[in-house]
Amino acid sequence: MRNWWFSLAAGVALVAASGPAKAQGPGGNPFPEGEGREIVAVACTQCHGPNAFTPIRENAQAWRYQVYDMILRGAQIKPDEMDKVVNYLAKNFGPGVNVPPSQPVTLADGQGKEIVEGGCALCHGLDRVAAAKRSPGEWQRIVDKMVFLGAPLNGDQSKAALAYLTANYGGDGQRAAAK
Repeated sequence: MRNWWFSLAAGVALVAASGPAKAQGPGGNPFPEGEGREIVAVACTQCHGPNAFTPIRENAQAWRYQVYDMILRGAQIKPDEMDKVVNYLAKNFGPGVNVPPSQPVTLADGQGKEIVEGGCALCHGLDRVAAAKRSPGEWQRIVDKMVFLGAPLNGDQSKAALAYLTANYGGDGQRAAAK
């Protein structure tokens, strides 16, 4: 039993010694300079790599929700660090900030296409839309979630986007092919 605990302690010490992905100098560092950078670099990379969250483009409210969720899962962020982390993430990984590149895509023509292009491409590539094949209920949940996370769509625009997505990228086998 003692050997098991020793092995576990040695393994934990080895992982701790290798350390989390500290914020590095320019070049290969996905974390831009700014207040909160070190907290994000250490706390978030304890469980996953930066590519799991740096492509996300959410507003401050949505980042706060994400950070609370991660704290509930064990992220080591102190209460007095919360605002720094949220502000850092929203400033550097908010809507429209250096949106990650994606495959060039031309969406199917139809009423609502411009709304989807404008609202969705603000935060991520349209390849995610074109590759999807979802039921109307799934699209409804996605549109609702995206609006909650900061997509700049009013009620009528959300309805138009939902109708467009369901008609062109629905899960009923009638999905229009992306051009």
